[in-house]
Parts: sequence; C-alpha cells; structure tokens
Amino acid sequence: MASGRSRTRLAEAGLAALLGPAFFAGSALAQTPVCDRPVFLTLDTGHMEVAPLIAEVLARQHVKVTFFAANERTKSGDGSLGSHWAPWWKARAAEGHEFASHTWDHVYWRADVPGTPPRFRVRASAGPDEGRDLVWTAAQYCGQIDKAAQRLREMTGKKPLPLFRAPGGKTSPRFLRAAKACGYEHVAWAPAGFLGDELPSETASNAALLKKALNDVRSGDILVAHLGIWSRKDPWAPTVLEPLIVGLKEKGFCFRTLRDHPGYRGWIAQAN
Repeated sequence: MASGRSRTRLAEAGLAALLGPAFFAGSALAQTPVCDRPVFLTLDTGHMEVAPLIAEVLARQHVKVTFFAANERTKSGDGSLGSHWAPWWKARAAEGHEFASHTWDHVYWRADVPGTPPRFRVRASAGPDEGRDLVWTAAQYCGQIDKAAQRLREMTGKKPLPLFRAPGGKTSPRFLRAAKACGYEHVAWAPAGFLGDELPSETASNAALLKKALNDVRSGDILVAHLGIWSRKDPWAPTVLEPLIVGLKEKGFCFRTLRDHPGYRGWIAQAN
C-alpha cells in the first residue's frame, strides 16, 4: 500500500497530466506583473555618499535599475569601483540589478580626430590623467570600457550588459561605430529622462525637478541620475528618488532594467 506521501505525489502527477503544462506555465506567468508602460531608470556613479540610501529606496520600492559604473573619486573609500565599495556592488547584484560600463576613468569623448584608423580627443575626470586632453585610438577607448566591465564582473559575479554610457552622454557617429565594433552599444537617455541632479540647486530645486519629471516622463523613456553629484548643494538623491518612483507608479508606469529594453534586447541576446 502506498504511503500518504506517495499518494500525494501520485495525486499531484495526475493533476499535472490532467491540466497539462500550459496551465502551470500560465500560473507562472500570472505571478509576473504585466508591464505595459515601462520606464528604465539608470544610475551612473558619483561620489557614492548617497549610494546606501538609494539602495534602501530601490529595495523598499521593489525597483530594479541599470547601473553604469566608472571608478570615480568618492567621499569615502578608494573610488567607486575600489575595494571599499565592492560589497555594496555585490549586494546590488544579489538584488537583481543590472550593470554596464561608464569607462574606467570616466573618460569624456571631446572630438573626432581626422584620419585613419579612428582616433578621438578625450579627457578623463578621474584617474592619473584627470583633466588632461589626450588623443586615443578606438582600441584605447575600448580598453577603458572593458576595464570597468571586468571590474564589475569581479565584484558582482555577474556578467555586465554589453552596453556602455559615455560620460556626459557625449558621442559622435564615428565614436559610436568604433565602440560597437568592440562589442558595446551606447545608451543615452530620453530628453525627459534627464532628471536634473547635475543642475545647481539654486536654480533647479528638488521640488521643481520632481514636478518636471512627473509631468514629462513617458512610457519607454530611459531615465538618468547619479550616485552623488559633488557640485549640488541640496542633494537630489535620495530626496527626490522615492517620491519620483511612487509618483510614476501612481501614473501607471513600471520599472524595468535595460535587459528588457526593446532597443537593446536583441543586441544583448546576440552578445550572450
């Protein structure tokens, strides 16, 4: 005679055979909220002082974001991708966030240099060449993208997305082609997605920035803010972050990472 546990297993097997796999697939899908009006919040590195508070807001609101990381100077520790902040990044990976490169030394594209092969005038805002105007080959710039991506993988144990964000969002068509040739698609942001945390607080108050974002953000927009801006006296984050998330949710928006963005899904799948 079958035991109670065996009878239960047999009953479960019979139910599965009767209802079929489609029922259980549908049940799994039902547990995943439908996202008809997605927005894609991205956070670039900064001085990191507000990073722990930002992480608390994201966890409390059950929001996943895409972090673009460079090894920038920080208010505490040895740089935003240094050993001091490594546990913080690892914890974000465990929560399901995504990561991508912002170049290692936060290197700005400034101009194309005529000639072949492609070369670019650049300026780093971190690292040993901070503030210096340099001319780099495409391979040198790609090396900067790679270095940050590799460090993210070391810290998080998670493969970063094959995406990058040029500091300041400054690019040219030639520059973007060169980056794509070495495996990285660039991610900019929507006009309404510029959340204004880099603006002076004297002329762009937190209240004004929140109101503007809630009025202007549209479905499909990529949003950008930072993990701390040195020059802003009244920090945008986390003061505006939670009211913005709550307000957008109330308007029917949902939050997704760039892994789910229709403009990048194919590129990411191909790279993987």
